[in-house]
Amino acid sequence: MKFNQEEVNQLIRQRRSIFPKDYTGERVDDDTIQQMLENANWAPTHRLTEPWRFVVFSGEGLRKLGAFQAECYRKVTVADGTFSEDRHQGLLTKPLQSSHIISIGMRRDEKKSVPEIEEAGAVFCAIQNMYLTATAYGVGCYLSTGGITYFEEAKEFFRLGAEDRLLGFFHVGMPKGPTPPGRRKPIHSKVVWIK
Repeated sequence: MKFNQEEVNQLIRQRRSIFPKDYTGERVDDDTIQQMLENANWAPTHRLTEPWRFVVFSGEGLRKLGAFQAECYRKVTVADGTFSEDRHQGLLTKPLQSSHIISIGMRRDEKKSVPEIEEAGAVFCAIQNMYLTATAYGVGCYLSTGGITYFEEAKEFFRLGAEDRLLGFFHVGMPKGPTPPGRRKPIHSKVVWIK
């Protein structure tokens, strides 16, 4: 099968993180989200463990996500003395800026026959597939690894077990404007060829 290489190159180069503050508030169609998830499912996966696990929040689900993460944050940080009211309020209200938020989980293979770093790599490849699909559909998205991402206490809410990992939250929305220009240093500064 042959693809238009220039279109593929442009799609990859146009991919950007578009932050929720830059969304219009317009709802992204569920069919687009489903296509993003379908394409995520085709990421490379060692021994076909397919470790990615997603929970999709939209509509009233965004309020439920905000309420959960604000309360989880409060419980954990009051106990360790790092609580911030501003952070608490942000976790409660910021989900409402997005059309959809997809929690990103990594399910560990029961046999643990694949190193954890390789499983995480597979999940991040799945995320890149979602990014590229969103870009192709003119949808903005952003992977957040802040908030409650690394709280053990959060896992159960996202249907993850003790050995699994919560790796972040994929925010999705319609962008207010055109894709901002990209910035990368030249590839030759990062590559050594040995022939």
